[in-house]
Amino acid sequence: MSLTETPADNGAVEVGIATGKKLACLVCAHERFHKRRALLNTRTATFFKLDWANATATNLVCMQCGYIHWFLNP
Repeated sequence: MSLTETPADNGAVEVGIATGKKLACLVCAHERFHKRRALLNTRTATFFKLDWANATATNLVCMQCGYIHWFLNP
């Protein structure tokens, strides 16, 4: 899924999704998020010390309630 970001105040972003709609928090309907990246660790890669090779995901954390929305990066 393609995400487009528009900067907002306090380091937040407003996010548009591929359908042309603005993303709203699933819990509180707030429209501003903090963006972060997460590594999707697997036991096998960790065992062989290859964590860097794991897939990543984009996290959008709601600035109002803290709910974390996960998006897998293709």
